[in-house]
Amino acid sequence: MKRSDDRILVTHAGSLPRPADLLEEIHAAARGEPIDRRAYAEHVRDAVIDVVRRQVEHRMDIVSDGELSKPSFLTYVNDRLGGFELLERSVGNPWAASRDALAFPSYYNRPRDLTGFRPAVCTGPVAYTGHAVLQADLDNLATAVAQAGAQEAFVPAISPANIEASYQNRYYDTEEEYLFALADAMHEEYRAIVDAGFLLQIDDPRLVTYYMLTPEATIEDTRRWAQVRVDALNHALRGIAPDRVRHHTCYSIDVGPRVHDLELRHIIDLLLQINAGAYSFEAANPRHEHEWMVWQDVKLPEGKILIPGIISHSTNVVEHPELVAWRIKNYASVVGRENVIAGTDCGFSQGWNMIRVHPEVQWAKLRALVEGAALASQDLWK
Repeated sequence: MKRSDDRILVTHAGSLPRPADLLEEIHAAARGEPIDRRAYAEHVRDAVIDVVRRQVEHRMDIVSDGELSKPSFLTYVNDRLGGFELLERSVGNPWAASRDALAFPSYYNRPRDLTGFRPAVCTGPVAYTGHAVLQADLDNLATAVAQAGAQEAFVPAISPANIEASYQNRYYDTEEEYLFALADAMHEEYRAIVDAGFLLQIDDPRLVTYYMLTPEATIEDTRRWAQVRVDALNHALRGIAPDRVRHHTCYSIDVGPRVHDLELRHIIDLLLQINAGAYSFEAANPRHEHEWMVWQDVKLPEGKILIPGIISHSTNVVEHPELVAWRIKNYASVVGRENVIAGTDCGFSQGWNMIRVHPEVQWAKLRALVEGAALASQDLWK
């Protein structure tokens, strides 16, 4: 994993704008409609080549395939896990019973389009069956990286805890047995990504959204819940070198008041137990921007890297490069410049019609991130 040895490196959280026509094909495939699979595969490959090229042109140091082949960061496992049956229809709004929804009922009493978001139900032994689909993604990214000349690339993969939360268990006797069966299955995907030469990014928003989505849980309840999920994730990461792993958590895709988000200080010690070399989290969101100060009292373990979100995924306002630089320098002041990589709060395009920032604006925000990182580097490496 590259470090910011002579300047602040720049990356993002994974998902990037999908071409509109490709998104239509993804939704059709998710709905089970017949499509030309060969043409679809070629379309995905070409789109990945293009999005990696654009990242390199925008001077992103650590790139991804934009998750362009996936219907969402979570439901992509529908095609990769055995032991599940798809639900007949899309689920309702998962935020409807959250702490914020209870506090702001009129704000949350509005339609949410979750087209294409079809989780499944576990009805048999969990097994990883997505080797061919995963290999196609890895091959596409390898081709795109070679053509664009990217120096480093990562592949996002969902955490066991997020699958557990959205895919109801009707087979295993206990919640923990189900969770660790998911961990065993996802280990195969995690290992394949690293063996292909890419960094593995674990997408794990549930680690910090459990508190918001479970109004009856206390902070201590949340910590006990989180400890088991951290243990399960480490089980899934067994045998994988931490310096090949990035862990990403965030407050998910909801654009709302967010006054009941779990504070970083309540989870930070558990976060650092995860066997990863870098930790990516929200830091530009106005509910969390101040939390860089938490690191004044918490020592970052030797060799670890922080990837704080320096630009937000929840607003179309493009951050000024000087603001970007200021945010980066705050983190550098508490953990050291070489231990900071500039990132984004979350992915920009989740896939199931939840594109909160216009695609043109997304690229403008990434340009501002790169420009701000350059300004910060000038000051940090005087």
